[in-house]
Amino acid sequence: MKYNPDKHHRQSIRLQGYDYASSGVYFITICAYQRECLFGDIVDGEMQLNELGQIVVGTYLWLATQYSYIDLDAWIIMPNHFHGILVLTDHSGEGVSRNAPTHLGQDVLRKACVIPETCGFERDNALPTNGIKRKSLGRLIGAFKTVSTKQINLFRDSPSAPVWQRNYYDHIIRNEKSLQYIRHYIHHNPLSWQRDQLHPGNPSKW
Repeated sequence: MKYNPDKHHRQSIRLQGYDYASSGVYFITICAYQRECLFGDIVDGEMQLNELGQIVVGTYLWLATQYSYIDLDAWIIMPNHFHGILVLTDHSGEGVSRNAPTHLGQDVLRKACVIPETCGFERDNALPTNGIKRKSLGRLIGAFKTVSTKQINLFRDSPSAPVWQRNYYDHIIRNEKSLQYIRHYIHHNPLSWQRDQLHPGNPSKW
């Protein structure tokens, strides 16, 4: 399935019968409520995060510390949305796994963080798992939204204000070619901001 950023910014259709708690590599897009530019601005083709954007960074990194079976590949925060490649490994509570699912090869989980100051982030392997069952992708995204919304609303003193759109888009990455294509798209997203379907000045069905 070829990735089309215009088409795939629309509402996702979950695959019937697919186990979204299983090991896999997922491309996710989460949009700010009503496409409001909450997280910063694009300046000279680069994303400049504001305080709210920094909170989103911290929450996304928290997600990987909280759940030992999560690895983070390429990701970026845009003014009103977030793109990330989220990897659910087959190792839960056994430390950091950098091994890709078999069908993708061993180099799939190579770190490709787009925001330089966060690329040195390391997971705290000592965090207890407490025997908690693996969460599905939807529940993990829900945790990310809940925590980031709470922190953002505390910062801006706006209790109960929405931060994120209700839904999110996901695409299951099944091969190395697709992975590299989406990594390239994420990396170059700021450069194409004016043409992005999620730009406030452009029509979108998301």
